[in-house]
Amino acid sequence: MWCIAEIDAEYRKKMYKVLNLYEEEYNLKYPVICFDEKQKYFISDVKTKIPMKPGSPEKYDYTYKINGSANIFVAVDFKGGVRDITVTDRRTKSDFAHYIKHLVDNVFPKAKKLRIIMDNLNTHTYTAILENFEFNEAVRLISKISFHNTPKHASWLNIAEIEINIMDIECTGRRIKDKNTLTKETKAWCEKRNKNKSKINWNFTKKDADKKLYKYYTKS
Repeated sequence: MWCIAEIDAEYRKKMYKVLNLYEEEYNLKYPVICFDEKQKYFISDVKTKIPMKPGSPEKYDYTYKINGSANIFVAVDFKGGVRDITVTDRRTKSDFAHYIKHLVDNVFPKAKKLRIIMDNLNTHTYTAILENFEFNEAVRLISKISFHNTPKHASWLNIAEIEINIMDIECTGRRIKDKNTLTKETKAWCEKRNKNKSKINWNFTKKDADKKLYKYYTKS
């Protein structure tokens, strides 16, 4: 946010839309879902670790070996205290489309419509769904969702970024050697967060935005 010298009308329009959604009262049938993704590199140790013991943390050498990577999809209903973490090999249009179907049918099956906040990555489109499902199925899925993009260079507006930061601190921020381990550990972490109905309190409003950012606003 602080790297932007000017905030034009298009930026403000998208920012206000997201902030207005965040201010709404929680509605189980129309939840606001924040979505993002993160690449995770698999790292193995070159030298054997020294395991932790009472009074001494685990120790490992600074040298390591990269053994590929995976993608982590993160979706969070921050007011309902529900999130989903799914590990995939890649983050293609097909991966995105099938993940949206997973959210609709498995994670939030009782919702009439998911209002999904996300960035402007070129895979994040309704077209991705049309290209990867039979027409009637694609139409069904699209009828159950609405996409709301954050402005460009405004990842700070996406609450999924906060969830990912918490995940990194508590789970994925250390060395993980392979996809199987990553999948097991993110699943366990996600289940614990959901069991506790962990929520995120967002207090930055449209009024706050105007007060804090008005000096960057342009007329166009």
